[in-house]
Amino acid sequence: MYKFFFSLMLLGLLTACGNSTSSAPAAEDNSGLSDNPVYKKGLGLIAKSDCLTCHKVDEPLTGPKYRDVANKYGSYSDTIVAHLAKKIISGGTGVWGQIPMIPHPQIAQEDAEAMVKYILLLKK
Repeated sequence: MYKFFFSLMLLGLLTACGNSTSSAPAAEDNSGLSDNPVYKKGLGLIAKSDCLTCHKVDEPLTGPKYRDVANKYGSYSDTIVAHLAKKIISGGTGVWGQIPMIPHPQIAQEDAEAMVKYILLLKK
């Protein structure tokens, strides 16, 4: 009985923390952005990655909301895109709390930059 209960709990945990590639970030209140090619490319790359396991547009999860990232960095110079893309690839901790962002070395710099550009478009 214990093994069955433990297996059931483990399955629930894995399901809750698993890669959510089937759902894309919400596009609420982004009037006109859905036709923007930069928005579409970044949205597609994020939907295919494991980013949605820790981030959502307007919901707090393990990592910061995309909208909060956009509001914080949206007015920075264009060099912020390359900087944030490197953070996606190499990971980091301390900017948004002590929970680390895991590194994503499998993501190409160009794709990480496209993801950042999408996120920055979410600025309100």
